[in-house]
Amino acid sequence: MRAAVWHARHDIRVEEFPDPGAPAADEVRLRVSWCGICGTDLEEYLQGPLFIPPADKPNPITGRHAPMVIGHEFVGEVVGLGSRVSDLALGDRVAVDTLIHCGECYFCRRHQVHLCERLAIMGLMTDGGLAEYINAPRYMCFKYAPGLANAHAALAEPTSVAVRAARRGRLVAGETVAIIGAGAIGLLTVEVARALGAEKIVVLEPAENRRKTALALGANAAIDPFNSDPVEAVKRLTGGYGADVVFECAGTVGTMSLAPELGRRAGRIVLVGLHDAPVPIRLASVVIGEQELIGSFSHVYDEDFSSAVDLLSTGQIVAEPLITAQIGLKDLVRCGLDELASSKARHLKILVSPEG
Repeated sequence: MRAAVWHARHDIRVEEFPDPGAPAADEVRLRVSWCGICGTDLEEYLQGPLFIPPADKPNPITGRHAPMVIGHEFVGEVVGLGSRVSDLALGDRVAVDTLIHCGECYFCRRHQVHLCERLAIMGLMTDGGLAEYINAPRYMCFKYAPGLANAHAALAEPTSVAVRAARRGRLVAGETVAIIGAGAIGLLTVEVARALGAEKIVVLEPAENRRKTALALGANAAIDPFNSDPVEAVKRLTGGYGADVVFECAGTVGTMSLAPELGRRAGRIVLVGLHDAPVPIRLASVVIGEQELIGSFSHVYDEDFSSAVDLLSTGQIVAEPLITAQIGLKDLVRCGLDELASSKARHLKILVSPEG
């Protein structure tokens, strides 16, 4: 079968790769319909190996190492069933969570499987969805509504990140929200907040096209933080108090430092973006204001991912405005990875079809 295989930094090849064959007893075999390109895929292409195990350090759960098929935002049609799978049928269309956990460690025993001490992710620590076929564990696979387009269902994985962030932030109807960054995750957080009944959603984003998209998806205001004081703007729009919940979705030193300043006293600050460098934060304001700084990572398959599929299936999350390109597998490097590397601000989500 054809697949996109990571060999080394700047070396991802669309080539023939061994077919996964018949599924194991608790697996399903899928014909992949669409797979999104994640920022992590781009980072592995430009800077890897970061999460992909090198040949001398295979992943402890999967035993796999590079070269490896990438892609972890995919949907597909069920074309084979393991002997112990009885609640799916051939022809069902499913979105796939992709997180593999050991089931035995401290965190798995508490159903915090995304924090598993030996966590593996399909497309990073074992073969993923940028291929014609893949076998996936049954527990990862969630059917979506017949009326939901396959391409739109492919946004289930990033949507589940936004769902997780909202759950971590304990967002409830009637609260005010500030969201920093209107990339794919930030915009999906707008949609999740709207679906949960947020009273007011304020987005901070320098790119005009993304601000317009945020407004179209349900934000009440979209502010260019470089053209006005973002703290004053958010306070003005929230009765002078600041937001009940702030979601930091940009992942830069400046935006992570800014996030607590946008929240009210006793507000919740949810950090979704990833950044490794030390970040200066005015902790005195956090302490005096009794704010909560909350990390949010990835998703849990039967909590966040299942909810994301439901939100997409019921039309509460609209995926179409976030899909900025759809390409075939043969064009992955030139029109996908290289395009994102050179023109990232122009795109939100590029989807890849193994058939093209």
